Amino acid sequence: MYGLARPFLFTMDAERAHGAGLRALEAAYRTGTSGLLTRKPKPMPTKVFGLDFPNPVGLAAGLDKNGAHIDALLALGFGFVEVGTITPRPQAGNPQPRMFRLPQHKAVINRLGFNNQGVDVLVRNVQRARRKGGLLGINIGKNKDTPNESAADDYLFCLERVYPLADYITVNISSPNTAGLRELQEEQALRQLIGTLREAQEKLGAQHGKRVPMLVKVAPDLSDEDIDAVCRVLSDLSVDGVIATNTTVDRSLVHAHRHAAQAGGLSGAPLMAQSTMVLRRMRARLPDGIPIIGVGGITSGADAVAKMSAGAALTQIYSGLVYQGPSLVYDCVEAIRRRREQPSRGAVAPV
Repeated sequence: MYGLARPFLFTMDAERAHGAGLRALEAAYRTGTSGLLTRKPKPMPTKVFGLDFPNPVGLAAGLDKNGAHIDALLALGFGFVEVGTITPRPQAGNPQPRMFRLPQHKAVINRLGFNNQGVDVLVRNVQRARRKGGLLGINIGKNKDTPNESAADDYLFCLERVYPLADYITVNISSPNTAGLRELQEEQALRQLIGTLREAQEKLGAQHGKRVPMLVKVAPDLSDEDIDAVCRVLSDLSVDGVIATNTTVDRSLVHAHRHAAQAGGLSGAPLMAQSTMVLRRMRARLPDGIPIIGVGGITSGADAVAKMSAGAALTQIYSGLVYQGPSLVYDCVEAIRRRREQPSRGAVAPV
């Protein structure tokens, strides 16, 4: 059915189509017709971060920033859904237009800028969700007018509020659409920020009687030296996991497109090689006890398998849904399943 709807959606501005698509998914869920949109994959249990995921394919943050459509998205067959990025206070994000499709490249450029209704709204939405069929990650960030020297306060504010509700929490320090945010990936700044959050995580675990894994999401535009430095810090601080990667500011693979000069992060197929290279290097430098979620450029089941082969324990998709529709979830799960069932061809073993 998405094949029929896509031409209509592509006549709209990309952000408007984004909203229309979410409303359609919500309507399908509420009327019990989600099954008409895609086949749900059979369970493929995968244990990562001490959590039992129904399957290893999740939704990346950014599609449902306020956690308003968790149940509708889980109904598509995702093993987990990550909502956000959320900030302490509501913010409008950057001026529109701020999303652009590059169809011939199966790509999207966005400069949304952490547009969201604030963490308190997300908390209420999560509390109302039934959350059947998959796990929930919550992605946290800082408000754009919070200086980097005070960034820890924003992350702590969000961490404390979402901790009781999340299956895992992601610290987003890698969006290119909040000025200066990526500077938090610099070794000393990263050590200070994540060290502070790790201390809070342990205190919250004792307070709530459960330990919620905390992951760090990194950029694909880091140099090899920067990747190595990030790995040193995350290893020293014993973070629970890494998400590799966010969107890229590189335009080399889309330089001839009319939207190439638009500011923002590029996602979709052109990101696949670079994000997978970062994933592979991080896997080689992080301890085995720090799993990685591979995201960036997945537009087919084969791409999902490539992420797993590069060392990912789980995968996430987002922009690929724009071009392939919800059936991409099924395709990715089944491709990984086929690979696992063929150990002689280098299957990816469950983690």
